[in-house]
Amino acid sequence: MRKQIFLQDLINRMSMEEKLGQLNLLTGAMDSTGMKNSGDLVPKIRNGTCGAVFNVFTPSATRTLQDVALESPMGIPLIFGYDVIHGHRTIYPIPLGLSCSWNLDLVRRCAQMAGAEAAADGLHWVYSPMVDISQDARWGRVAEGSGEDPWLGSKIAAAMVTGYQGASLAEDGSVVACVKHFALYGAPMGGRDYNTVDMSRGEMEETYFPPYRAAIEAGARTVMTSFNEIDGIPASANRWLLTEKLRTDWGFNGCVVTDYTAVTEMKSHGTSANDADAAKQSLDAGVDMDMVSEVFITELPQLLATGDVCETQINTAVMRVLELKWDLGLFENPYSHCNEEHARTRHLCKENRELSRLAALESVVLLKNESQLLPLTKQGSIAVIGPLADSRRDMLGCWVAAGDEMQACSAFEGICEAVGDRAVIHFAKGCDIQKENDSWLADAKIAASCADVVLLVLGESWQMNGEAASRTNIKLPKCQRKLAAEMLKTGKPCVLITMSGRPLDLSWEDKKFSSILHAWALGTEGGRALADIIFGTAAPIGKLTMGFPRHVGQLPMTYREKSTGRPYDASIQYSSKYLDAPNDALYPFGHGLTYGKFRYGKTVVSSSMMKLDETLTISSEITNLTQHPATETLQLYLRDLVASVSRPVKELRGYERVNLAPGETRLVSFIITSKDLSFIGRDLKPVIELGEFDAMIGPNSKELQAARFTLCC
Repeated sequence: MRKQIFLQDLINRMSMEEKLGQLNLLTGAMDSTGMKNSGDLVPKIRNGTCGAVFNVFTPSATRTLQDVALESPMGIPLIFGYDVIHGHRTIYPIPLGLSCSWNLDLVRRCAQMAGAEAAADGLHWVYSPMVDISQDARWGRVAEGSGEDPWLGSKIAAAMVTGYQGASLAEDGSVVACVKHFALYGAPMGGRDYNTVDMSRGEMEETYFPPYRAAIEAGARTVMTSFNEIDGIPASANRWLLTEKLRTDWGFNGCVVTDYTAVTEMKSHGTSANDADAAKQSLDAGVDMDMVSEVFITELPQLLATGDVCETQINTAVMRVLELKWDLGLFENPYSHCNEEHARTRHLCKENRELSRLAALESVVLLKNESQLLPLTKQGSIAVIGPLADSRRDMLGCWVAAGDEMQACSAFEGICEAVGDRAVIHFAKGCDIQKENDSWLADAKIAASCADVVLLVLGESWQMNGEAASRTNIKLPKCQRKLAAEMLKTGKPCVLITMSGRPLDLSWEDKKFSSILHAWALGTEGGRALADIIFGTAAPIGKLTMGFPRHVGQLPMTYREKSTGRPYDASIQYSSKYLDAPNDALYPFGHGLTYGKFRYGKTVVSSSMMKLDETLTISSEITNLTQHPATETLQLYLRDLVASVSRPVKELRGYERVNLAPGETRLVSFIITSKDLSFIGRDLKPVIELGEFDAMIGPNSKELQAARFTLCC
């Protein structure tokens, strides 16, 4: 009650210019994340026409601008935001990599760490999590998401929101989470960033909406609109999306902010005639804050005068922004996050580095290890070769916020540190990321010839993924494949280590290399974590959250495909298949090996019949066949065999990580309810239908053993 009285009184005393100022989000110059610059912030803040700022951080920089805000006519404090995507000063693995840990508590802790570091740098608001589901590795921003599965993506979205926001925004170290990009941004046609999205309402509800909704249910206070259109209407002008769906259906009562200049970009979409038209459409749709365009400031006063918008709309949006500032405690202490001591003690502290290293360890995915080359012993002579091997910057990946590459550890540095004087290490770059260099290639041949084993580190540079980094060719660059071929010609045992921000087409490499380790971009402690796995100090436990295709022509691709009326059958000409490649992924969703070997027992259901109000237990035995402890993540998939709308051939509905002693056999069980069998029906609402289901357990989405049961009244 006190909050509402205070804020309503404040709104009553504000001029229209000051109200619109609260809806105006501007960018500073400490970072550049878009094409438009807001210019000199100080006069805009001083006269009350700026409510929030991003791309400004550090306690001193934010304090300076907060001083200016408090000198404005109403003295309303600013909110400071930033793109904190996978860490702030201490960088953990890119989100797609971290999702491969399948460790929700680890995801939450990483978000909490990033939020605390951001808060110590004067920030209140992070533009994360990005929860866009994507089935297309051509899209560069898959690096920022959690892969292709809506069920797992929803769990991760909720964990990140909880990590950022804590129990209360007023808590020390808590920041406001911003769920993005609402909505469907991960499905652009052709995998091309900013492109058109076109899909059915059923697919929206079934596949793409769940992670957004999970983040809202977890308490996310802000939502960012996407650049794409939905049903022909840009997201930032889509009332069905922002008001009917988000607010009315899902009960969201927080603040909606646009992405960078998304409002004025409606002119390029061809859905608004001018800036005034775009501003009106955006406000009518339910947008509260305009990022960088400044059209709410320049256009809404005239629209208000002509009656095209009303003051009630503006007051509602202003109240949402002010409520956020109140809940952050900014009216009580505008400088709560401007703490030099916190910056000194929290940034890159020992605990944060340890968490970054753990996150990197759990994100690495062992794709292949047929000859058991891994783990290596710390002896003899080892050649570390490749354009990414000694790159600290590429270990950090895209969207590194205030991360400092000088604080990072490259793969080569991590290997040298781990080996010490117990082995001789040779290094050669071999080639550039995308260009051949004969002298470097010659050096690589010499290094390999002197070694007992070769560690070949190849992949994408950090500029090759992330925003505005879509690719039609997701193979390793030609010069890197030439380097790989030359290394294989030496006859030396060769381990391929790939780094990227997306799944790659590794079909050629899969045929040539017996051991392939995928490292993504692992963050500040990535090199040390990678060395831990290479030498067996730790075993890889990561599982893919996005399948690796055999060819780019398969994209978009998902394990959750439907069978179609003519399901794949290699022996039947008129079935749904390619002439030149199998349908399935090279490395499927859920795939990931370790240094152990396991035997799976049959999948068993506790009963062949399950009533609507009952639970069912689905179990499988797993045995560690090795003479050392080993960790595996068992996955549960379900299939509805006959339904009123076509269903995927399998859907993830549970998983459990188990640590097994040498030779140990353990029974792993999953308990499901009828809710786990629900789906989006013909009326676009959740429905549960009686009938037969398959329950499948295995190490990934392909290698599964099934048991059948029937859901009955």
